[in-house]
Amino acid sequence: MEDRAALKAAAAEFTRREIAPHIQEWEDAGALPRELHVKAAAAGLLGVSFPESVGGSGGGLLDTVALQEGMFSEGATSGLMSALFTHGIACPHIVAHGSDHLIDTYVRPTLAGEMIGSLGITEPGGGSDVGNIRTTAVREGDHWVINGSKTFITSATRADFVTTAVRTGGPGAGGISMIVVPTDTPGFTVDRKLQKMGWHSSDTGEISYVDVRVPVQNLVGDENAGFWYIAEQFVVERMALAIHGYGIAERSLALTVDYCRERDTFGKPLISRQVVRHKLVEMRRQVEAAKAYTHLVAQQYVDAGGPTEAVIAQACLAKETACNAATYVCDQAVQLHGGTGYMHGTEVERHYRDARLLPIGGGATEVLTDLAAKLLGYAK
Repeated sequence: MEDRAALKAAAAEFTRREIAPHIQEWEDAGALPRELHVKAAAAGLLGVSFPESVGGSGGGLLDTVALQEGMFSEGATSGLMSALFTHGIACPHIVAHGSDHLIDTYVRPTLAGEMIGSLGITEPGGGSDVGNIRTTAVREGDHWVINGSKTFITSATRADFVTTAVRTGGPGAGGISMIVVPTDTPGFTVDRKLQKMGWHSSDTGEISYVDVRVPVQNLVGDENAGFWYIAEQFVVERMALAIHGYGIAERSLALTVDYCRERDTFGKPLISRQVVRHKLVEMRRQVEAAKAYTHLVAQQYVDAGGPTEAVIAQACLAKETACNAATYVCDQAVQLHGGTGYMHGTEVERHYRDARLLPIGGGATEVLTDLAAKLLGYAK
């Protein structure tokens, strides 16, 4: 990718045309239609940051930033983005370490909008503790036999395959592998669709594996190397959630400025009140700070050629900064919209609910802060 301004504009136009008119319908339905994936692929959006050699559009993290900023600027929600771009967490491990067979079978069709992928890491009772995965995979001849369960899995109810973290070795991080599991495999079950506070257009589920048999060739990369495969992708996921944070905050601010100019109170526009203007300025300050910080870390990631310890720490801090901005700005947007902002179907109400997940998803703030402390040399 070269022209990021054009990419951002194209993403914004796609959102105005294909998403904005239908977003409330999808929110109420609790899922996105599969056709949207096909349309996004045809528009060249699904393949951004994936190499052309695997069916992608090329580019890297900075192109992802431009794409997402364009979509958020026209009303895409955090939940919609997580569902439409779930392949952003389901496919990178396969692209980086998987065989040509896995790439041809799963990655190419997904980037073409023909398949939907999901990532299965989090387990009941496990939370952010990736090193203690309990789902097991035991080799029997030419198959892996998988048993276990996962929860809070994005796109679980629509997925055609789940890139699954399993334990193939001993305890701890060194015993984890990644295996691609087709969801039509006997023994694989979506136990229930989870109802959430926000991210309503993103289907989330609990899934289970009972003697699920998949070919040994579905192993991603090397056996027992899965923890490191997961870790190397976490930086990009956390950066994406940072973009979610300042993206919905910036959109909520723009909507609120327009509302405050149009809304009269006691005979004057709401924006004429000093207390309102000061709120808007503070909202702007937090948006700009989060945006600039995220851009800085994204450039550091590119310059470093990947996730160095310094970049990992900075990504944790960028995510927290952007999440805090989203939490504050979206709350103030609802406040300044008054009763209208509390109504179901109002855009700032959607962003307010979606914002609450961001400090939890991709690694809870508390976990990432402690990780940053260790990486920065602040822990014993």
